[in-house]
Amino acid sequence: MRKFLIATAMVVALPAFAVEVTQGAQLGKTMDEVKAGLVGMGYEVRKVQMEDGKIEAYAVMGKTLNEVYVDPATGLVTKILSK
Repeated sequence: MRKFLIATAMVVALPAFAVEVTQGAQLGKTMDEVKAGLVGMGYEVRKVQMEDGKIEAYAVMGKTLNEVYVDPATGLVTKILSK
């Protein structure tokens, strides 16, 4: 019984698997929806703003900073730049 409890505790303590955002992914049509979508995928969102008619989000996963551009009319990711 004790081994079962330890194994169960280890599984519960594991972090959720992160998902990489891809071009064409549906994130949302507002800045709040885009931020929530990225956070739900495991990103730390540093900044979200409107730029040139697109929603631009700066999101970090691990050591990589991503600039994610979303079309607010469709909610789809149109471009991703990784640094």
